[in-house]
Amino acid sequence: MESFLLLATEAAVEGAEEGGFALNTDILSTNLINLLIIFGLLIYAGRGFLGNILGTRRETIKTAIEEAERRKREAAEQLADQQANLAQAQDEAKRIRAAAEESAQRAKETILAQAQEEIVRLREGAQQEVGNEQERVIAEVRQRVATLALERVQAQLSGGLSEDVQQQLINNSLQMLGGRS
Repeated sequence: MESFLLLATEAAVEGAEEGGFALNTDILSTNLINLLIIFGLLIYAGRGFLGNILGTRRETIKTAIEEAERRKREAAEQLADQQANLAQAQDEAKRIRAAAEESAQRAKETILAQAQEEIVRLREGAQQEVGNEQERVIAEVRQRVATLALERVQAQLSGGLSEDVQQQLINNSLQMLGGRS
């Protein structure tokens, strides 16, 4: 590498002395000129290309921003709609809850009234049944008393009662049984 630099430096010195083409080894001046040439070519040749790319990019960004703003507006509208729907649903839920409570209260009152009626009916049935049972027991007791009285009368009749005593016993027995005299 050193030999290449040495040859380049000697060629530049000889070329400069002869007035021909030579390599300029002054880095600062050559780099500045090269950079200005490159920037000039880029600006001249790349202006349209770079302008198109930047314009397309600007339009893409602008479209994306507009789309994002449109979606934001739509989301805000949907949010407002959903909030209105939520408020309606809450009002409807309150109305349904109030109706259900009212219906439950009416059902409770109806059930209590029916239960009271059933209790009254059962009491009446029980009282009637007790009355019927009392009548049956009384009838049985009467029949038993009558049977016992007849047996007693027969026992006494067998023992020789007179006709008058027998008639009196029969009358007394019938009166006790609630019969006619």
